[in-house]
Amino acid sequence: MQKHKALIPFLAFAALALLLWVLQEHANVDLGGLTLHRPQASHYLSVLAIARWAAVAAFVYYAAKRRSLTVWIVAGMLIGIEAGHDFPSSASGLQVLSTIFLRLVKAIIAPLIFSTLVVGIANHPDLKQVGRMGIKALIYFELVTTVALFIGLGAANLTRTGEGVAPPANASSAAAAVNAPPQKWTDVVLHVFPENLAKSVAEGQLLQVVVFSILFGIALSLVREEKRRPMLAFCESLSETMFKFTNIVMLFAPLGVLGAMAYTVGTMGVGVMTNLLKLVLTLYGALVVFALGVLLPVALLARVPIRRFGRAVIDPFSIAFATATSEAALPRAMENMEALGVPKKTVAFVIPTGYSFNLDGSTLYLALAAMFVAQAAGVHLTFGQQLFMVFTLMVTSKGVAGIPRSSLVILMGTLDSFHLPAWPVLVILGVDQFMDMGRTSINVVGNCLASVVIARWEGEYKEPEPLATAENA
Repeated sequence: MQKHKALIPFLAFAALALLLWVLQEHANVDLGGLTLHRPQASHYLSVLAIARWAAVAAFVYYAAKRRSLTVWIVAGMLIGIEAGHDFPSSASGLQVLSTIFLRLVKAIIAPLIFSTLVVGIANHPDLKQVGRMGIKALIYFELVTTVALFIGLGAANLTRTGEGVAPPANASSAAAAVNAPPQKWTDVVLHVFPENLAKSVAEGQLLQVVVFSILFGIALSLVREEKRRPMLAFCESLSETMFKFTNIVMLFAPLGVLGAMAYTVGTMGVGVMTNLLKLVLTLYGALVVFALGVLLPVALLARVPIRRFGRAVIDPFSIAFATATSEAALPRAMENMEALGVPKKTVAFVIPTGYSFNLDGSTLYLALAAMFVAQAAGVHLTFGQQLFMVFTLMVTSKGVAGIPRSSLVILMGTLDSFHLPAWPVLVILGVDQFMDMGRTSINVVGNCLASVVIARWEGEYKEPEPLATAENA
Protein backbone atom coordinates (compact mmCIF):
# COMPACT_ATOMS: atom_id res chain seq x y z
CA MET A 1 0.00 0.00 0.00
CA GLN A 2 2.97 2.32 0.58
CA LYS A 3 3.72 2.68 -3.14
CA HIS A 4 0.07 3.53 -3.87
CA LYS A 5 -0.14 6.44 -1.40
CA ALA A 6 0.76 8.80 -4.22
CA LEU A 7 -2.64 7.95 -5.73
CA ILE A 8 -4.47 9.75 -2.93
CA PRO A 9 -4.05 13.28 -4.42
CA PHE A 10 -5.26 11.99 -7.79
CA LEU A 11 -8.34 10.36 -6.26
CA ALA A 12 -9.08 13.57 -4.29
CA PHE A 13 -8.85 15.84 -7.35
CA ALA A 14 -10.77 13.34 -9.49
CA ALA A 15 -13.57 13.25 -6.90
CA LEU A 16 -13.57 17.06 -6.83
CA ALA A 17 -13.78 17.21 -10.64
CA LEU A 18 -16.67 14.71 -10.60
CA LEU A 19 -18.51 16.77 -7.97
CA LEU A 20 -18.03 19.98 -9.97
CA TRP A 21 -19.26 18.23 -13.13
CA VAL A 22 -22.42 17.06 -11.34
CA LEU A 23 -23.05 20.60 -10.03
CA GLN A 24 -22.51 22.12 -13.45
CA GLU A 25 -24.44 19.59 -15.55
CA HIS A 26 -27.30 18.62 -13.23
CA ALA A 27 -27.63 21.52 -10.77
CA ASN A 28 -27.00 24.29 -13.35
CA VAL A 29 -24.36 25.91 -11.14
CA ASP A 30 -22.19 28.52 -12.91
CA LEU A 31 -18.67 27.69 -11.78
CA GLY A 32 -16.93 30.53 -13.60
CA GLY A 33 -13.34 30.21 -14.71
CA LEU A 34 -10.17 31.87 -16.00
CA THR A 35 -9.40 33.48 -19.33
CA LEU A 36 -5.97 32.52 -20.64
CA HIS A 37 -4.57 35.19 -22.98
CA ARG A 38 -2.19 34.24 -25.75
CA PRO A 39 -0.57 36.49 -28.42
CA GLN A 40 -3.33 35.93 -31.01
CA ALA A 41 -6.20 34.35 -29.08
CA SER A 42 -7.72 33.76 -25.70
CA HIS A 43 -8.98 30.55 -24.17
CA TYR A 44 -11.52 30.21 -21.41
CA LEU A 45 -10.54 27.60 -18.81
CA SER A 46 -13.34 26.69 -16.42
CA VAL A 47 -12.94 25.75 -12.79
CA LEU A 48 -13.98 22.23 -13.77
CA ALA A 49 -11.17 22.08 -16.33
CA ILE A 50 -8.69 23.31 -13.72
CA ALA A 51 -9.83 20.53 -11.37
CA ARG A 52 -9.41 17.97 -14.16
CA TRP A 53 -5.91 19.19 -14.95
CA ALA A 54 -5.05 19.05 -11.24
CA ALA A 55 -6.17 15.42 -11.20
CA VAL A 56 -4.06 14.69 -14.30
CA ALA A 57 -1.03 16.37 -12.71
CA ALA A 58 -1.55 14.30 -9.54
CA PHE A 59 -1.62 11.11 -11.61
CA VAL A 60 1.59 12.15 -13.39
CA TYR A 61 3.16 12.55 -9.93
CA TYR A 62 1.99 9.01 -9.10
CA ALA A 63 3.46 7.73 -12.38
CA ALA A 64 6.79 9.35 -11.54
CA LYS A 65 6.78 7.53 -8.23
CA ARG A 66 5.83 4.15 -9.70
CA ARG A 67 8.10 4.25 -12.79
CA SER A 68 5.90 1.65 -14.48
CA LEU A 69 5.32 1.65 -18.23
CA THR A 70 1.68 0.67 -17.72
CA VAL A 71 1.09 3.59 -15.35
CA TRP A 72 2.84 5.98 -17.73
CA ILE A 73 0.63 4.77 -20.59
CA VAL A 74 -2.44 5.58 -18.49
CA ALA A 75 -0.92 8.99 -17.70
CA GLY A 76 -0.35 9.64 -21.39
CA MET A 77 -3.94 8.67 -22.12
CA LEU A 78 -5.30 11.07 -19.46
CA ILE A 79 -3.12 13.95 -20.67
CA GLY A 80 -4.11 13.30 -24.28
CA ILE A 81 -7.85 13.18 -23.52
CA GLU A 82 -7.71 16.39 -21.48
CA ALA A 83 -5.54 18.23 -24.02
CA GLY A 84 -7.77 17.15 -26.91
CA HIS A 85 -10.89 18.26 -25.02
CA ASP A 86 -9.62 21.65 -23.79
CA PHE A 87 -7.28 22.64 -26.62
CA PRO A 88 -8.54 20.82 -29.76
CA SER A 89 -6.83 23.08 -32.29
CA SER A 90 -3.40 22.70 -30.70
CA ALA A 91 -3.82 19.03 -29.74
CA SER A 92 -4.30 17.95 -33.36
CA GLY A 93 -0.61 18.67 -33.96
CA LEU A 94 0.31 15.97 -31.46
CA GLN A 95 -0.66 13.34 -34.02
CA VAL A 96 3.00 13.26 -35.03
CA LEU A 97 3.78 11.39 -31.79
CA SER A 98 1.36 8.56 -32.54
CA THR A 99 2.47 8.47 -36.19
CA ILE A 100 6.10 7.97 -35.14
CA PHE A 101 5.06 5.20 -32.78
CA LEU A 102 3.01 3.39 -35.44
CA ARG A 103 5.86 3.66 -37.96
CA LEU A 104 8.24 2.06 -35.49
CA VAL A 105 5.69 -0.71 -34.84
CA LYS A 106 5.39 -1.35 -38.59
CA ALA A 107 9.18 -1.67 -38.81
CA ILE A 108 9.01 -4.62 -36.40
CA ILE A 109 6.49 -6.70 -38.34
CA ALA A 110 8.45 -8.56 -41.03
CA PRO A 111 11.65 -9.49 -39.11
CA LEU A 112 9.68 -10.49 -36.00
CA ILE A 113 7.28 -12.75 -37.92
CA PHE A 114 10.06 -14.28 -40.01
CA SER A 115 12.36 -15.05 -37.09
CA THR A 116 9.70 -16.41 -34.70
CA LEU A 117 8.08 -18.69 -37.27
CA VAL A 118 11.37 -20.04 -38.61
CA VAL A 119 12.69 -20.75 -35.11
CA GLY A 120 9.37 -22.34 -34.07
CA ILE A 121 9.36 -24.71 -37.06
CA ALA A 122 13.06 -25.47 -37.47
CA ASN A 123 13.58 -26.13 -33.75
CA HIS A 124 11.47 -29.27 -34.19
CA PRO A 125 13.01 -30.76 -37.33
CA ASP A 126 11.99 -34.33 -36.58
CA LEU A 127 8.22 -34.55 -36.20
CA LYS A 128 8.52 -38.32 -35.73
CA GLN A 129 10.53 -37.68 -32.59
CA VAL A 130 7.88 -35.31 -31.33
CA GLY A 131 5.39 -38.08 -32.03
CA ARG A 132 1.72 -38.12 -31.35
CA MET A 133 1.97 -35.38 -28.74
CA GLY A 134 3.09 -32.81 -31.31
CA ILE A 135 0.32 -33.67 -33.76
CA LYS A 136 -2.34 -33.69 -31.05
CA ALA A 137 -1.09 -30.38 -29.66
CA LEU A 138 -1.20 -28.69 -33.06
CA ILE A 139 -4.71 -30.02 -33.75
CA TYR A 140 -5.88 -28.78 -30.35
CA PHE A 141 -4.23 -25.38 -30.85
CA GLU A 142 -5.84 -24.87 -34.26
CA LEU A 143 -9.32 -25.88 -33.09
CA VAL A 144 -9.31 -23.66 -30.01
CA THR A 145 -7.78 -20.59 -31.65
CA THR A 146 -10.18 -20.87 -34.60
CA VAL A 147 -13.13 -20.89 -32.19
CA ALA A 148 -11.62 -17.83 -30.47
CA LEU A 149 -11.40 -16.02 -33.81
CA PHE A 150 -15.04 -16.73 -34.61
CA ILE A 151 -16.12 -15.56 -31.14
CA GLY A 152 -14.25 -12.30 -31.72
CA LEU A 153 -15.82 -11.96 -35.16
CA GLY A 154 -19.28 -12.63 -33.77
CA ALA A 155 -18.81 -10.13 -30.93
CA ALA A 156 -17.71 -7.44 -33.40
CA ASN A 157 -20.75 -8.02 -35.62
CA LEU A 158 -23.07 -8.08 -32.61
CA THR A 159 -21.96 -4.87 -30.87
CA ARG A 160 -20.60 -3.01 -33.95
CA THR A 161 -18.40 -0.86 -31.73
CA GLY A 162 -16.65 0.84 -34.66
CA GLU A 163 -19.78 2.39 -36.13
CA GLY A 164 -20.17 6.09 -35.48
CA VAL A 165 -16.45 6.83 -35.13
CA ALA A 166 -15.96 9.90 -37.31
CA PRO A 167 -12.81 9.73 -39.45
CA PRO A 168 -10.33 12.61 -39.36
CA ALA A 169 -10.29 15.09 -42.20
CA ASN A 170 -7.30 13.52 -43.94
CA ALA A 171 -8.76 9.99 -43.96
CA SER A 172 -10.52 10.36 -47.31
CA SER A 173 -7.54 9.10 -49.31
CA ALA A 174 -7.21 6.07 -47.06
CA ALA A 175 -10.91 5.33 -47.34
CA ALA A 176 -10.70 5.54 -51.12
CA ALA A 177 -8.08 2.79 -51.13
CA VAL A 178 -10.46 0.29 -49.60
CA ASN A 179 -13.21 0.97 -52.12
CA ALA A 180 -11.24 -0.74 -54.87
CA PRO A 181 -13.13 -3.10 -57.19
CA PRO A 182 -13.56 -6.65 -55.85
CA GLN A 183 -10.94 -9.23 -56.78
CA LYS A 184 -11.59 -12.61 -58.35
CA TRP A 185 -10.92 -15.69 -56.25
CA THR A 186 -7.85 -16.46 -58.36
CA ASP A 187 -6.44 -13.03 -57.50
CA VAL A 188 -7.04 -13.69 -53.81
CA VAL A 189 -5.25 -17.06 -53.95
CA LEU A 190 -2.31 -15.65 -55.91
CA HIS A 191 -2.07 -12.77 -53.46
CA VAL A 192 -1.17 -15.24 -50.69
CA PHE A 193 2.07 -16.39 -52.34
CA PRO A 194 5.09 -14.08 -52.56
CA GLU A 195 7.02 -13.44 -55.75
CA ASN A 196 9.63 -11.24 -54.07
CA LEU A 197 10.24 -11.21 -50.32
CA ALA A 198 11.62 -7.66 -50.31
CA LYS A 199 8.54 -6.46 -52.21
CA SER A 200 6.24 -8.24 -49.76
CA VAL A 201 8.01 -6.60 -46.82
CA ALA A 202 7.97 -3.16 -48.45
CA GLU A 203 4.26 -3.39 -49.28
CA GLY A 204 3.35 -4.77 -45.85
CA GLN A 205 1.97 -8.04 -47.24
CA LEU A 206 2.10 -9.93 -43.96
CA LEU A 207 0.47 -13.13 -45.21
CA GLN A 208 3.08 -13.44 -47.96
CA VAL A 209 5.84 -13.00 -45.35
CA VAL A 210 4.19 -15.73 -43.25
CA VAL A 211 4.00 -18.14 -46.19
CA PHE A 212 7.65 -17.52 -47.04
CA SER A 213 8.66 -17.96 -43.39
CA ILE A 214 6.78 -21.27 -43.08
CA LEU A 215 8.33 -22.68 -46.26
CA PHE A 216 11.75 -21.42 -45.20
CA GLY A 217 11.37 -23.01 -41.76
CA ILE A 218 10.33 -26.35 -43.28
CA ALA A 219 13.25 -26.24 -45.71
CA LEU A 220 15.64 -25.40 -42.87
CA SER A 221 14.35 -28.34 -40.82
CA LEU A 222 15.27 -30.67 -43.71
CA VAL A 223 18.89 -29.47 -43.83
CA ARG A 224 21.61 -31.44 -42.05
CA GLU A 225 22.36 -30.36 -38.50
CA GLU A 226 25.78 -28.83 -39.23
CA LYS A 227 24.27 -26.73 -42.03
CA ARG A 228 21.07 -25.88 -40.18
CA ARG A 229 22.65 -24.70 -36.96
CA PRO A 230 24.25 -21.42 -38.25
CA MET A 231 21.04 -20.23 -39.91
CA LEU A 232 18.93 -21.29 -36.94
CA ALA A 233 21.32 -19.46 -34.61
CA PHE A 234 20.97 -16.35 -36.78
CA CYS A 235 17.16 -16.55 -36.67
CA GLU A 236 17.21 -17.11 -32.91
CA SER A 237 19.47 -14.10 -32.51
CA LEU A 238 17.23 -12.05 -34.81
CA SER A 239 14.17 -13.13 -32.83
CA GLU A 240 15.73 -12.14 -29.50
CA THR A 241 16.93 -8.85 -31.00
CA MET A 242 13.45 -8.06 -32.28
CA PHE A 243 12.02 -8.77 -28.83
CA LYS A 244 14.44 -6.20 -27.39
CA PHE A 245 13.69 -3.83 -30.27
CA THR A 246 9.98 -4.14 -29.50
CA ASN A 247 10.61 -3.39 -25.84
CA ILE A 248 12.54 -0.25 -26.82
CA VAL A 249 9.74 0.88 -29.13
CA MET A 250 7.17 0.27 -26.40
CA LEU A 251 9.01 2.75 -24.17
CA PHE A 252 7.69 5.35 -26.59
CA ALA A 253 4.14 4.04 -26.09
CA PRO A 254 3.10 6.68 -23.46
CA LEU A 255 3.92 9.50 -25.88
CA GLY A 256 2.26 7.61 -28.73
CA VAL A 257 -0.88 7.15 -26.62
CA LEU A 258 -0.79 10.81 -25.60
CA GLY A 259 -0.63 11.96 -29.22
CA ALA A 260 -3.26 9.44 -30.33
CA MET A 261 -5.79 10.41 -27.66
CA ALA A 262 -5.17 14.16 -28.06
CA TYR A 263 -5.67 13.94 -31.82
CA THR A 264 -8.64 11.57 -31.54
CA VAL A 265 -10.55 13.63 -28.95
CA GLY A 266 -9.49 16.95 -30.53
CA THR A 267 -10.73 16.03 -34.01
CA MET A 268 -13.57 13.60 -33.26
CA GLY A 269 -14.83 14.91 -29.94
CA VAL A 270 -14.93 13.36 -26.50
CA GLY A 271 -17.90 11.24 -27.63
CA VAL A 272 -15.45 8.80 -29.24
CA MET A 273 -14.68 7.57 -25.72
CA THR A 274 -18.10 5.89 -25.77
CA ASN A 275 -16.96 3.72 -28.69
CA LEU A 276 -13.73 2.87 -26.88
CA LEU A 277 -15.61 1.89 -23.73
CA LYS A 278 -17.89 -0.33 -25.81
CA LEU A 279 -14.82 -1.88 -27.47
CA VAL A 280 -13.16 -2.69 -24.12
CA LEU A 281 -16.39 -4.09 -22.66
CA THR A 282 -17.00 -6.12 -25.83
CA LEU A 283 -13.53 -7.65 -25.62
CA TYR A 284 -13.84 -8.60 -21.96
CA GLY A 285 -17.34 -9.93 -22.55
CA ALA A 286 -16.07 -12.05 -25.47
CA LEU A 287 -13.16 -13.29 -23.33
CA VAL A 288 -15.60 -14.34 -20.60
CA VAL A 289 -17.76 -16.14 -23.19
CA PHE A 290 -14.66 -17.90 -24.52
CA ALA A 291 -13.49 -18.90 -21.04
CA LEU A 292 -16.89 -20.22 -19.93
CA GLY A 293 -18.07 -21.53 -23.29
CA VAL A 294 -14.84 -23.11 -24.56
CA LEU A 295 -12.10 -23.47 -21.94
CA LEU A 296 -14.40 -24.67 -19.14
CA PRO A 297 -16.13 -27.37 -21.24
CA VAL A 298 -12.74 -28.53 -22.54
CA ALA A 299 -11.48 -28.78 -18.95
CA LEU A 300 -14.57 -30.76 -17.92
CA LEU A 301 -14.29 -33.12 -20.90
CA ALA A 302 -10.61 -33.72 -20.12
CA ARG A 303 -11.48 -34.34 -16.45
CA VAL A 304 -9.19 -31.55 -15.28
CA PRO A 305 -9.43 -30.97 -11.50
CA ILE A 306 -11.01 -27.51 -11.76
CA ARG A 307 -10.29 -26.25 -8.24
CA ARG A 308 -6.68 -27.37 -8.22
CA PHE A 309 -6.18 -26.05 -11.73
CA GLY A 310 -7.65 -22.70 -10.66
CA ARG A 311 -5.26 -22.47 -7.72
CA ALA A 312 -2.33 -23.44 -9.93
CA VAL A 313 -3.16 -20.92 -12.65
CA ILE A 314 -4.09 -17.91 -10.51
CA ASP A 315 -0.49 -16.83 -9.99
CA PRO A 316 0.64 -16.85 -13.65
CA PHE A 317 -2.74 -15.32 -14.53
CA SER A 318 -2.10 -12.43 -12.13
CA ILE A 319 1.45 -11.90 -13.43
CA ALA A 320 0.21 -11.83 -17.02
CA PHE A 321 -2.63 -9.43 -16.17
CA ALA A 322 -0.38 -7.03 -14.26
CA THR A 323 2.47 -6.99 -16.78
CA ALA A 324 0.44 -7.55 -20.00
CA THR A 325 3.11 -10.01 -21.09
CA SER A 326 2.72 -13.78 -21.10
CA GLU A 327 6.50 -14.28 -21.17
CA ALA A 328 6.73 -12.92 -17.63
CA ALA A 329 4.34 -15.66 -16.48
CA LEU A 330 6.08 -18.49 -18.35
CA PRO A 331 8.38 -19.79 -15.56
CA ARG A 332 5.63 -19.85 -12.93
CA ALA A 333 3.13 -21.39 -15.35
CA MET A 334 5.49 -24.26 -16.20
CA GLU A 335 6.39 -24.81 -12.54
CA ASN A 336 2.77 -24.88 -11.40
CA MET A 337 1.63 -27.21 -14.19
CA GLU A 338 4.35 -29.70 -13.21
CA ALA A 339 3.15 -29.45 -9.60
CA LEU A 340 -0.39 -30.08 -10.84
CA GLY A 341 0.67 -33.44 -12.27
CA VAL A 342 1.59 -32.71 -15.90
CA PRO A 343 4.81 -34.53 -16.92
CA LYS A 344 7.79 -32.26 -17.37
CA LYS A 345 8.35 -33.28 -21.00
CA THR A 346 4.74 -32.37 -21.82
CA VAL A 347 5.00 -29.02 -20.07
CA ALA A 348 8.32 -28.27 -21.79
CA PHE A 349 6.81 -28.93 -25.23
CA VAL A 350 3.20 -27.74 -25.00
CA ILE A 351 3.48 -24.43 -23.14
CA PRO A 352 6.41 -22.90 -25.11
CA THR A 353 4.88 -24.12 -28.40
CA GLY A 354 1.56 -22.65 -27.33
CA TYR A 355 3.21 -19.24 -27.04
CA SER A 356 3.37 -19.22 -30.84
CA PHE A 357 0.39 -21.41 -31.79
CA ASN A 358 -2.17 -21.13 -28.98
CA LEU A 359 -2.69 -17.47 -28.06
CA ASP A 360 -6.47 -17.62 -27.61
CA GLY A 361 -7.01 -14.14 -26.18
CA SER A 362 -4.80 -12.45 -28.77
CA THR A 363 -6.49 -14.16 -31.73
CA LEU A 364 -9.93 -13.24 -30.39
CA TYR A 365 -8.79 -9.64 -30.00
CA LEU A 366 -7.35 -9.53 -33.51
CA ALA A 367 -10.68 -10.51 -35.08
CA LEU A 368 -12.54 -7.97 -32.95
CA ALA A 369 -10.04 -5.15 -33.58
CA ALA A 370 -9.84 -5.78 -37.33
CA MET A 371 -13.63 -5.58 -37.60
CA PHE A 372 -13.61 -2.41 -35.45
CA VAL A 373 -11.23 -0.82 -37.96
CA ALA A 374 -13.41 -1.84 -40.91
CA GLN A 375 -16.56 -0.54 -39.21
CA ALA A 376 -14.89 2.75 -38.22
CA ALA A 377 -13.67 3.22 -41.79
CA GLY A 378 -17.17 2.58 -43.13
CA VAL A 379 -16.04 -0.48 -45.08
CA HIS A 380 -18.63 -3.23 -45.45
CA LEU A 381 -17.03 -6.67 -45.46
CA THR A 382 -19.09 -9.51 -46.85
CA PHE A 383 -19.30 -12.78 -44.94
CA GLY A 384 -16.82 -14.30 -47.39
CA GLN A 385 -14.37 -11.45 -46.85
CA GLN A 386 -14.73 -11.83 -43.10
CA LEU A 387 -14.02 -15.55 -43.39
CA PHE A 388 -10.92 -14.83 -45.45
CA MET A 389 -9.83 -12.31 -42.81
CA VAL A 390 -10.32 -14.98 -40.13
CA PHE A 391 -8.19 -17.38 -42.20
CA THR A 392 -5.50 -14.72 -42.54
CA LEU A 393 -5.54 -13.99 -38.81
CA MET A 394 -5.47 -17.72 -38.06
CA VAL A 395 -2.13 -17.88 -39.88
CA THR A 396 -0.61 -14.53 -38.95
CA SER A 397 -1.50 -14.81 -35.26
CA LYS A 398 0.94 -17.73 -34.99
CA GLY A 399 3.72 -15.16 -35.01
CA VAL A 400 2.36 -13.16 -32.08
CA ALA A 401 5.09 -12.90 -29.47
CA GLY A 402 4.32 -13.02 -25.75
CA ILE A 403 5.28 -9.37 -25.19
CA PRO A 404 3.16 -6.29 -24.48
CA ARG A 405 1.20 -4.92 -27.44
CA SER A 406 2.62 -7.50 -29.83
CA SER A 407 -0.92 -8.04 -31.16
CA LEU A 408 -0.79 -4.45 -32.38
CA VAL A 409 2.05 -5.49 -34.69
CA ILE A 410 -0.05 -8.28 -36.21
CA LEU A 411 -3.10 -6.02 -36.47
CA MET A 412 -1.16 -3.41 -38.45
CA GLY A 413 0.10 -6.06 -40.83
CA THR A 414 -3.40 -7.48 -41.31
CA LEU A 415 -4.80 -4.03 -42.12
CA ASP A 416 -2.14 -3.57 -44.79
CA SER A 417 -3.01 -6.96 -46.28
CA PHE A 418 -6.68 -5.96 -46.60
CA HIS A 419 -5.96 -2.35 -47.62
CA LEU A 420 -7.77 -0.98 -44.59
CA PRO A 421 -6.80 2.48 -43.27
CA ALA A 422 -4.58 2.73 -40.21
CA TRP A 423 -6.21 5.75 -38.57
CA PRO A 424 -8.71 3.69 -36.48
CA VAL A 425 -5.70 2.04 -34.83
CA LEU A 426 -4.92 5.46 -33.35
CA VAL A 427 -8.29 5.25 -31.63
CA ILE A 428 -7.64 1.71 -30.37
CA LEU A 429 -4.13 2.62 -29.21
CA GLY A 430 -5.47 4.72 -26.36
CA VAL A 431 -7.11 1.73 -24.64
CA ASP A 432 -4.92 -1.05 -25.99
CA GLN A 433 -3.16 -1.42 -22.64
CA PHE A 434 -6.41 -2.33 -20.87
CA MET A 435 -7.31 -4.85 -23.58
CA ASP A 436 -3.78 -6.28 -23.61
CA MET A 437 -4.04 -7.16 -19.93
CA GLY A 438 -7.20 -9.23 -20.48
CA ARG A 439 -6.17 -11.03 -23.66
CA THR A 440 -2.71 -11.88 -22.30
CA SER A 441 -4.22 -13.43 -19.17
CA ILE A 442 -6.46 -15.66 -21.30
CA ASN A 443 -3.40 -16.64 -23.37
CA VAL A 444 -1.68 -17.93 -20.23
CA VAL A 445 -4.76 -19.79 -18.96
CA GLY A 446 -5.29 -21.37 -22.38
CA ASN A 447 -1.71 -22.62 -22.58
CA CYS A 448 -1.80 -24.00 -19.04
CA LEU A 449 -5.03 -25.84 -19.82
CA ALA A 450 -3.56 -27.16 -23.09
CA SER A 451 -0.71 -28.83 -21.21
CA VAL A 452 -3.18 -30.67 -18.95
CA VAL A 453 -5.42 -31.65 -21.88
CA ILE A 454 -2.52 -33.05 -23.92
CA ALA A 455 -1.23 -34.95 -20.88
CA ARG A 456 -4.70 -36.46 -20.40
CA TRP A 457 -4.92 -37.24 -24.12
CA GLU A 458 -1.56 -39.05 -23.94
CA GLY A 459 -2.57 -40.92 -20.79
CA GLU A 460 0.39 -39.46 -18.87
CA TYR A 461 -1.41 -37.18 -16.46
CA LYS A 462 -0.68 -37.95 -12.81
CA GLU A 463 -3.12 -37.29 -10.04
CA PRO A 464 -1.89 -34.04 -8.43
CA GLU A 465 -0.10 -33.97 -5.16
CA PRO A 466 -0.58 -31.08 -2.72
CA LEU A 467 0.30 -27.93 -4.69
CA ALA A 468 2.86 -26.43 -2.35
CA THR A 469 4.50 -24.54 -5.19
CA ALA A 470 1.30 -23.06 -6.58
CA GLU A 471 -0.39 -22.29 -3.24
CA ASN A 472 2.64 -20.76 -1.54
CA ALA A 473 3.76 -18.67 -4.55
